[in-house]
This record gives sequence, C-alpha cells and structure tokens, in this order.
Amino acid sequence: MANTPHGGVLKDLYARDESKQAALQTEAETLPSVTLTERQLCDLELILNGGFSPLEGFLTKEEYDSVVQNMRLPDGTLWTMPIYLDIDRTELDRLGVSTGSRIALRDPRDDQVLAILTVTSQFQADRAAEAEAVYGANDQAHPAVQYLFHSTRDTYVGGPLEAVNAPQHHDYVAIRRSPAEVRTLFRKLNWTRVVAFQTRNPMHRAHRELTVRAARMRHANVLIQPVVGLTKPGDIDHFTRVRVYQAIMAKYPNGMAQLSLLPLAMRMGGPREAVWHAIIRKNFGATHFIVGRDHAGPGKNSAGQDFYGPYEAQELVLRYKDELDIEVVPFQMLTYLPDTDEYMPINEVPEGIKTLNISGTELRRRLKTGAPIPEWFSYPEVVRILREANPPRDKQGFTVFLTGLHASGKEAIARALQVALNQEGGRSVTLLLGETIRHELSSELGFTKRERDINVGRIGFVAGELTRAGAACIAAPIAPYNDARQLVKSQVSKSGGFYLVHVATPLEACIKNDRTGVYQRAIDGEIKGFTGIDDVYETPEDADLVADITKTAISQIVHEIILLLERDGYIGDR
Repeated sequence: MANTPHGGVLKDLYARDESKQAALQTEAETLPSVTLTERQLCDLELILNGGFSPLEGFLTKEEYDSVVQNMRLPDGTLWTMPIYLDIDRTELDRLGVSTGSRIALRDPRDDQVLAILTVTSQFQADRAAEAEAVYGANDQAHPAVQYLFHSTRDTYVGGPLEAVNAPQHHDYVAIRRSPAEVRTLFRKLNWTRVVAFQTRNPMHRAHRELTVRAARMRHANVLIQPVVGLTKPGDIDHFTRVRVYQAIMAKYPNGMAQLSLLPLAMRMGGPREAVWHAIIRKNFGATHFIVGRDHAGPGKNSAGQDFYGPYEAQELVLRYKDELDIEVVPFQMLTYLPDTDEYMPINEVPEGIKTLNISGTELRRRLKTGAPIPEWFSYPEVVRILREANPPRDKQGFTVFLTGLHASGKEAIARALQVALNQEGGRSVTLLLGETIRHELSSELGFTKRERDINVGRIGFVAGELTRAGAACIAAPIAPYNDARQLVKSQVSKSGGFYLVHVATPLEACIKNDRTGVYQRAIDGEIKGFTGIDDVYETPEDADLVADITKTAISQIVHEIILLLERDGYIGDR
C-alpha cells in the first residue's frame, strides 16, 4: 500500500479541476498573462500534480514568513522550502495586477496556458534573511543564493491555483509520471514497501549497490527518481543522465526497481532540502527514502568550507521522522574493496583493508582526458554513454578569442592561426573577423557601448555553438569591454575550451599600420567614440596570452597559441 500523502490528501489539481477545464481555458484567454521561468515551470508542475502536497498554490506572505522562519505552514504542517512566484513590479503594474486579480500562467516553451492564479498576496522579501534562514548563509557561492540575488524578480506573488493544462514534455514521456500515476503503478505491481532514491548525477556501481542494500534491509522495492528539472550549474545534462539510468536499470534483478523522472527545480539546500525531498517522495507513495552523505549539498562556500556537514541532512530528516511518516534510510558513502570485489559503507570497513574510490572531480578529469575508467567503478554501458556526451579534449571544440585595437594585427594572427589549425586537421575551423560579423550579423548596430556589447554577445553565441559542435573557432573583434568578454567566456566554456589572446600592439603602431585612415579621422574629430582615441579599451587582466606584433613575429604568436592548445590536449596525439 502506497504511503499517505503529506497532509493526508494528495492535492491533484488536475483531477480536482478537470470538470471546469474548458471554462478555465476560455477564461484564460481574457486574462493578463505571465510567462514562467524555468524554475517556476518546475514548481508549478509539482504543485498542480500533487508532488508538493499540501500546497495548492504559490505561498502568500503569511505562508512564506512561516516557512522561512519556522519550516512550517501557518497550520503547523511541516514544509521547509519557500515556493513563490516572483514577478517584476513593473510587469505587475503594466498588467494592472492587484489583490483579487486572476493571472494566466504560460509555459515559456510553447506559450500554452497551464494554470490560473488568483492573487491574494503581493510582497517584497528580505533576500538576505531568506538566504540566511533557508540556505544557512548569505553567501553567493551557494547557487540558490546566487539565483536569489541575480535571477529572482523583486515581487513575490501568492495565491491559489486552478489547473488548465499539464506542461507538454517531448522527452522520456513514458517515464514522466505524476504522483497519482506512480501510486497506480505501485498498486499494479503489488508494491507495498518502496525505497525512493533521489539523484542528480549519473549512477555507477556504488549507487546500484547502495539502493539494493536499502531494498534488502527494508524488504522493499526501489523507485529510482532522478531530478530532471533544474539542478546545480555545471551538472551533466539530463538527457545524458537519463540514458545512464535506463542502462543501469538492467543491472537490477527483474521486478526489483522502477525508473520515474521528477521535474524538480533543486535549490541545493542541504538539510532543508532533504526534508523537502522526503515530503515529495511521500507524496509519490514511497514508504522509505534514502538520504546519503551531504544530501543536496552545493559544495564549498566562499571561504572554501563545505556549506553543510556531511550528515547534517540526515540529522534534520531524522529529527522530523515522526511528522514525515516516511522511514529514512541513512547511508554512509560506499567504498570499493578490491581484495574481495565488493562495496561496503566506509564506516564498516575493517582497519587495514585496502579501499578504492574515484571522486566526481577525478571522474570528470578522466572523461575530459580520455583516461580509463575501471569496471569496478562503473559499468561499460554507462561509461560509453558518458564518453559520448563528454568526449576527450582532442574531440572537443574550442574558441581562440583575439582582442585588441583596430589594426593591432589580430586579424593577421587569426588568419595565420586558421591556416595552422587547418593543417593540423581533426576538426573544422571557422574564422569570425570583426568586420565580417559587423557586415553579416550586426549591420544595424552602431558603436555605443550597448551596441558593441550586443555585437560581441552575438559573436559569443556563434562561438559557443561552434565549440559545442566540436569545431575550432577563431574570433577577432576589438571587444573593448571586459564584461562583454567575460560573457563570451562563460558562453563558450560550457562546451569546450576558451583562450583569450590580448593583441597588445601599442596605439602608435596601430595608427601607423592603419591603411584606411580611420584613426586620423577619429583624431580629427570626424569619427566619435573610436576605441583608443576617445573611447576606452579595457585591458584584459585574465588573458591566456599577451602578444605585440612590434616585438614578436606573427608566426611565433601562432606557435605560442598552438602550444597552449597542445598543453591542454585539444590538439596533438597523446
């Protein structure tokens, strides 16, 4: 028998509002609309399908204050994470939203109306206090605190929801199940004791062993329920992870485990989040929940210390075990014993016994470099999937971004580098010269700082896409502003290598090299806002290479760039 939902009743708003769905759809077309963010979309889906029972809407100010300060709803029900709808005040004023207004909430992917919110509360929160209370520190090294201060809008809107349409997913539809569907599955399979396992990472042999141990200990079946909403920045994409989960399901005894995806936006909130996860799994019908070491931990704070203790999450969940009414299965980290070819909790390993482990950092290094990943650590099928998604450096793309004044020689360096990389072979090479981009992509732009930044941003987008596709991209704009260059770096670095080359040829030499006469026209006042004359060039402080064509031959500069690429494994045969 599936577990009782949190609060006693599964708040399935789709089922509740099914009889008036057509009327709500018609009404929604007459209402002011708000397009959701990715996080809000995840939150809304789990409110509407009952995953966040007993919530039936976004939190009001009274509910928000109670959750943040006391980890409870005003009626005393345990609830640890504030779930609010944040909207810009200017947008609310433009829409004419006030208390009692009804708003249509739309899917950002296809503009479909998903729900109608009746506004009962609008308020601005103390973000620093929220960070301290919910995440334990007002430290922007925490991804949720970073999101809170840089992505969350200024006004929180609360009130009850009415369900109109479920979000349409086009990936892994067969294993995206609502709480009601998971409960129906348990009844069909005659599962009465179910251990739920939460993960945002690929699973390896240790994870399979951990879940099987939990099943043995509790005489239960296993629900693998990975998060496929927002996770920690830098995590492996959910498409790759789900392929891994599907491969590893075959490693369980027939009938022991089921895979079902959870569209959750994680906050990486450690102890509070662990309690939240337990509540969610209870709503899906699980009777047991695995809480491991550093559950939902975000890593290091700005002082280099862990945000949470390794077993702090387990301790908080156990403190509320009677209210949660879901049995917690705490686990220590498992480690491999090569002499007996088995995994064992690290606290149970006899003294003097040899152990082996591969950390997440080490695994990422091996994937990037192509170093072997032993079968004791992971299954060949899993490693193959991870290598397809994370090719070694010599199969990854990269961007060499040359920045400098007009006529500094960066275009000549770029062309020579293109020849050298074409000669090297192994990947396509694309050259993005400043004038070419201006003509082909940015012809409507002028030369204000905003327009320059837009132009450099477009270069960054193209470079990022080429890098993601495994190509070599050479970009050579002036790119005078540091913030725009940093944006390009962040775009490209998600998918491959990024090398910033500052072509620091002195202004006097650039003026001498200028055959078009634009410098002289700028000096004479005919051209305004010309970089190096009456507009600033912000010297890069983080360049991977600084070059000056008055001191170093172009061929030598190209050779030094090639050496950087070889050092990091992007070219050459190791």
